[in-house]
Amino acid sequence: METPSRWMIHALLTFTLVFLLGPTRSWAQTAPPPQSLSLEEATALALRQHPSIKAAEAGFVAADARIPQARSSFFPKVDTTLSSARSYSEGGTSFNGTSGTGSSTTTNNTTQLQLTQKIWDFGKTGALVDEAKANATVSQEEVDRVKNVVVLNVKTAYYGLLGAQRLVKVTEASLARSELNLRSARGFFEVGTKPKSDVTKAEVEVAQARVNLIRTRNAVKIAETTLNNALGLSTDLTFQVQDILSFEGAKFDLNQLREEAFRNRPELRQARARVVAADAQVRGARSAYYPDLNGVGSVSRTSDDYPPQDDNWSLSVTLTWNLFQGFFTRARLRETRANLEATRRNFDTLELQVRLEVEQAWLGMNEAEERIAATAKSVESAEENLRLAQGRYDAGVGTILELTDAQVALTQAQVDQVQALFDHKTARARLDNALGRR
Repeated sequence: METPSRWMIHALLTFTLVFLLGPTRSWAQTAPPPQSLSLEEATALALRQHPSIKAAEAGFVAADARIPQARSSFFPKVDTTLSSARSYSEGGTSFNGTSGTGSSTTTNNTTQLQLTQKIWDFGKTGALVDEAKANATVSQEEVDRVKNVVVLNVKTAYYGLLGAQRLVKVTEASLARSELNLRSARGFFEVGTKPKSDVTKAEVEVAQARVNLIRTRNAVKIAETTLNNALGLSTDLTFQVQDILSFEGAKFDLNQLREEAFRNRPELRQARARVVAADAQVRGARSAYYPDLNGVGSVSRTSDDYPPQDDNWSLSVTLTWNLFQGFFTRARLRETRANLEATRRNFDTLELQVRLEVEQAWLGMNEAEERIAATAKSVESAEENLRLAQGRYDAGVGTILELTDAQVALTQAQVDQVQALFDHKTARARLDNALGRR
């Protein structure tokens, strides 16, 4: 075996050091940038992985599997029975008629195959199948309902994070103005044109602005956690969301919105399916007054020591009729009829609830739209008022109280504007959810 040359060893060591030390130093100094996430990507991510959706989908699979279970009574039932018995006896009579004191051992093996077919049950099985199908529809619509809720939660959390980030910018600007006022007050105090109270007042405003900034930054962290939860993430990730917290006006006809909601809401489709299931229960309870007609066929083979083999078969038709069950059938029918009536009334109540949700979201969106226009004017006026107050204070004719009041008014107007934008976006999201949209 040849000995490696010196330059090969040097190259190998150099490569190892670069591989081990270079990336390690880079990873330690550079943190991964936050992932960019649009609203569409956020909703798609939540729809793919949210555990509540997966639970609803599993519930639908289970409900759908109950349909063939209920339909199985239409098909024949085949049973087989295998039995083996061994007996021992002493004494008795021999086969030629003479008595004896001998003993005998007998082994008896029996194999039986039985087929049972339901011929007619006056709608009992059909009602069970219809009920299972309706319940599967309820579960399927539950999947859509849960998806709509997840999308609504994602949109609300997404807009909440945008609003929190906007408020951080507002409080940062407020802190910058307060610090500027403090520097001005100190300058005027040092030259003897303003009293010490102006400096103290400015210091209080700076401290309060810093507290507000701490609160808004913490609100951003809470909003990020809320968004992670809405996305169904088990670990907290930092996302760079797209700033879409802007006003987009749109006109809607309230009557058309109601009609769309009545067509598309999965809750209403669920309620209709529950009515179908309750009606099937009534039919099933009523069919208990009638008999069941079944056909039974069986084949059996018995083998023992003597005779060696015996085959038997039989065909029969049975009519089973429960003539009296302690008034159970009548009480059961009364119960199912009451349940059907309650289910129908629940459907009517749900229609009223859907109508209310649509109208509330529509009114909330219009109200927020009007507040957006009003707050824009308030921000404009507050900025002008602050500019005038700043000029008067710098000229020595204004007071620090007038200046700080103008600053607080501007900050509040900007906060109101952000809140109006957030309310408009969330009201639009609630309207989409009330209409059955995503």
